[in-house]
Order: sequence, then C-alpha cells, then structure tokens
Amino acid sequence: MRTDKVGLMTPILTLVAVAVAILGAFLGSGAIGGTPVTEAVDGWLAADATPVAPGASAFSIWSLIYLGLGLYALWQLTPRARSSDRQRRLRPWAVAAALLNALWLGVVQLDGLFLSVVVILVLLVALIRTFRLLMADPAESTVEAVLTDGTFGLYLGWLCVATVANITAWLGAAGLAGFEGWRWAAAVVVLVAAAIGIALVVTHRNGFIPGLAIAWGVAWIADARMEGQWESPALVWTAAAAAGAVLVAILLKPATHRAPSGRQA
Repeated sequence: MRTDKVGLMTPILTLVAVAVAILGAFLGSGAIGGTPVTEAVDGWLAADATPVAPGASAFSIWSLIYLGLGLYALWQLTPRARSSDRQRRLRPWAVAAALLNALWLGVVQLDGLFLSVVVILVLLVALIRTFRLLMADPAESTVEAVLTDGTFGLYLGWLCVATVANITAWLGAAGLAGFEGWRWAAAVVVLVAAAIGIALVVTHRNGFIPGLAIAWGVAWIADARMEGQWESPALVWTAAAAAGAVLVAILLKPATHRAPSGRQA
C-alpha cells in the first residue's frame, strides 16, 4: 500500500501543478478577474508594444499548449505512465515548467516586468531540459509522443519567441525600444530566433515540433510589422523569410524517431 501511495504522489503533484498553470492562464486572460497580460505592465506585452512583439493572433497557440498540458496531466496518472521511467524523469520538470508559468503570470499581474524576464528565462531553461530528456528516450506509444514530445516541444518553441518578446518589452520600458537603428536590431533578433529553430530541427529527433512553434511566432512578428508604430517593410520581409527558412529546414529533414513499440498507452 505504501508503494502505491508513493507511486501516486508525484503524478498527483504534476496534475495539481498543471491545474495551477491553467488557472493562472484564465487569470492572465482577464476571464476570472485578473488584468489581461496585454494590458498589464503598462501595456509593454501587447502585440504592438515593441518591434518584435508577435501579432495578437500568435498567442492562440497557448490554447493548444494548455490543452496538451491538461491531457498530459491526466494521461500521466494512468498505470502504464506511472510505471514509466521516462515519465518519472519528466514529471519534476513538468511540475517546474507549470509552476514557473503560473509564477510568470502572477509577476506580470503585479507589474513586475523585470522579474518576469528572470522567471521566463528560468522557465526556458526548464523547458530545454525537459525537451532534452524527451529526445533522449523515445516514447513508447503514439499517444505518449503526442502528449509529451508534442506538447512540450510546442511549449519550448513558443517560449523561445515569447522570451525574446519579453526581454524586448523590458528594454522598451527602459527607453531602448525606439533607438535609432531599431529595425536592424529587431531583424537580428528575428534571425537569431529562426537560427535556434533551424538548429532544433536539424539536431534533435522530433525537433520539427519546436521548430513549427518558432516559425509560427516569427511569422506573426512579420504580420504585426505591416502596420502600426513599428511598421517596417524590411522587417516584414526579414521575419517572413526567417519563418520560411525554418519551415524549409523542417521539410528537408522530416521527423526521425523510433516507431512506438505498439503497446497501448
């Protein structure tokens, strides 16, 4: 009996952590009384606040990420998942990622823009570690691959773009967003994000998943620069080309992974 209780402790903690993250998302959307993220910290996280802020529609990817997290949190309670060494290694990092996500939303609610940069960088490190763990050990079933590699891969890719936007927002609040030559600086940032996406695609099994999320975010940066105070045809073309380069890398190197063993999740 004691072994069963210990075996359930971490899966239940994982479920609670993900629930906290999803609750934080509702708070951050303003749906349950919080201040929407785009209106918090004096609007510095809005879609038109800085030269590298993605368009508002880009953030719809969060719905897919939260759905994946929720399904993963439920699935990892199953007997097979509880007995999996892969899931045992993953859970502490999944808990860390979920709680750090909730912490970031809480910090933003309190207008802590600089602290939000610190938190998102720690979250990025946790997701990098999570993804590396997943890539080192193939999933045992298609369901597991979708709920773990898929969910955390999208999460990592999108967070790469979100981290860039968050740091730029902090710099903008410090008065650096409108300096002369911002278009060149923004173009470099976009190209670096795309280079990270290509590197993930080329060097990791299933690296196409974070690559897709990065391409998505960079494409919406292009869309957002078509109008508004940061309108820039040069940046539009740079971001569009960068997103296209990531997609080309994905097409040239299809996902290579060991086929699931055929055991049911």
